[in-house]
Parts: sequence; structure tokens; C-alpha cells
Amino acid sequence: MSHPKGDFDSARAVWRSAPGESHGSRVEVAFVDDLIGLRNGADPESPVLVFTQDEWDAFVAGAKDGEFDV
Repeated sequence: MSHPKGDFDSARAVWRSAPGESHGSRVEVAFVDDLIGLRNGADPESPVLVFTQDEWDAFVAGAKDGEFDV
């Protein structure tokens, strides 16, 4: 099934996570062509959230600005 944003090829993804203790869970990110995938690294078979570059840039800017602080 194709994703509306394009085909995110998980087979070509090189998943990365932040260094340090994961305490059993972590978020992983992979950049494949023009798409960015985000998944639960503790469960590599979990669904992948797919972002365009513009969406990713907006997310990162929001995180830097504290938009997601709780």
C-alpha cells in the first residue's frame, strides 16, 4: 500500500536514535530519499510515522522552541 506522501522504503532505512540510556523505549528516525520515518525503537515492527522535509523541519523547530514541553 502506498503512503499518500510517497513510498517510505523501510528496507533502505538506517534507523538512528539519540545516544544514552533508553530505559526500554526510544524513538528512532530514518531519512530515505525525501521522506523521514519515525518509529518506536523498542518495537522495530511498530508502525512508521512518515513526514515530508517541511513537516520534519516544522517539528524540529517546534521542539527547539519548547512547543512540546509538558
